[in-house]
Amino acid sequence: MQIVDTHQHLWDIEHFRYSWLHSLPQLNRSFRMADYLAATEGLNVVKSVHLEADVDEQYMLDETRHLLALAEQTDNPLEGIVACGRPENEDFKSYLDKIAAYPKVKGIRRVLHTQPDGVGQGATFLKNVAALSDYGLSFDICVLARQLPIAIKLVSKSPDVVFILDHCGVPQVKEKHLDPWRSHITEIAKSPNVSCKMSGLVAYADSERWTAEDLRPFVEHVIATFGWDRVLFGSDWPVCTLSASYRQWVEALQSLTHEAGEINQKKLFHDNAVRLYRLS
Repeated sequence: MQIVDTHQHLWDIEHFRYSWLHSLPQLNRSFRMADYLAATEGLNVVKSVHLEADVDEQYMLDETRHLLALAEQTDNPLEGIVACGRPENEDFKSYLDKIAAYPKVKGIRRVLHTQPDGVGQGATFLKNVAALSDYGLSFDICVLARQLPIAIKLVSKSPDVVFILDHCGVPQVKEKHLDPWRSHITEIAKSPNVSCKMSGLVAYADSERWTAEDLRPFVEHVIATFGWDRVLFGSDWPVCTLSASYRQWVEALQSLTHEAGEINQKKLFHDNAVRLYRLS
């Protein structure tokens, strides 16, 4: 099966600063394209989308330009970039004007799960996210499970924007807490402009003893609410390596969706990604 990975990360700590890595020694080193190619070897990953890695603000534009140059090379599967952005800033549109014309820039992400809840609810933030539709760009939502009501409000204010919910809304997999995450997912899935990225789940599972069955209730609820046309595979590599290898996560998700049949698995692992991220 051909795979489109909608959530890969790269970071080079020799060129850019990622302050959040200081608290995660397992990840506090450079992860470059050669490492990604080694991790995906033999898995038929034919395209990938790079998700900004919460680079420190002063490096946002430089990181995007670096990734655009990497995406022009023919020795890797990188075809789309979701760039770092700060919609809470008044000068957000001037920043967009510097990057939006590049065809391989597909969307914007602002990591919210590390920020005060007010960041994603401010008037400037809501106005600037709504403006993404004018640029033909999507917005990746990255919130904690308890912040899903913030995501629901954001989506309701921007019906013309394509939203992609990262990491299934970050449920507490290790603790097996299905509620109120389950009801929030049901609510946000009612908005037809929102899709859900099947990513991150293993990173939130018990890193020492997780099994595919631990992930099943979360995977099945997302599919039941969003349907097979609005779910996308994402590796969340290298963050997934806190609990699993790239191959282990792929094989777990394939086993959990096997009974749905090849057509639906192809939507999850390939077709929906090409459509929603507008890949070639």
